[in-house]
Amino acid sequence: MRSAGTRLVPAALVALSVIPVTAGALRIIQLTGGPALMPADDRFDAVPVALVVHILGAATYALLGVLQLAPRFRRRHWAWHRRAGRVLAVAGLAVAGSALWLTISYPPKPGTGELLYGFRLTFATAMAGCLVLGFSAIRRRDVPAHRAWMIRAYAIGLAAGTQAFTEGVGGALFGTGEVRGDLAKGAGWVINLAVAEWAVRRGSAPSAELPVVHRQLAA
Repeated sequence: MRSAGTRLVPAALVALSVIPVTAGALRIIQLTGGPALMPADDRFDAVPVALVVHILGAATYALLGVLQLAPRFRRRHWAWHRRAGRVLAVAGLAVAGSALWLTISYPPKPGTGELLYGFRLTFATAMAGCLVLGFSAIRRRDVPAHRAWMIRAYAIGLAAGTQAFTEGVGGALFGTGEVRGDLAKGAGWVINLAVAEWAVRRGSAPSAELPVVHRQLAA
């Protein structure tokens, strides 16, 4: 049963990542002069740098992060895990930094309000903080703390996939509107962080892989 779970979790994360990665790819195609395969957003036409950084960083972070969080792959490829972790940290900080840049410097999307503005500032800052704390923890060789902070950062970063569902369900149950839409997006972050905390607490018991980690860190 546990073996099946270790296979299903990465598959579920990939499936959730497909939503924002696909949307980002379509937006990049549109920005580079390709066909308009999704509704245009002229807020970014003049200077789309922040949006491009956000999309590329998010795609790297979402897909590379799946392997970082897969226990079986991690146990077999510790050297790769360490190298990829550095790339993941940079990509994650790019996602958080560009999210703050987009929120502060660009006009808000029509139909969204101050509540979503606050959510975006809060969770982008929290994601960056989790990444910094996770990196600091592994520098101290505190593997459980490193794992916990990186899981939380990944949960925040993957919220765009969850928001596709919370917005659909929220709209069907409670109707549409600025505040309802903002709350539906906020629910995506909250749900992901709740699942992350469950995963952290579920894995807080001593793991058989920890001695291997310590040997790798000492190498």
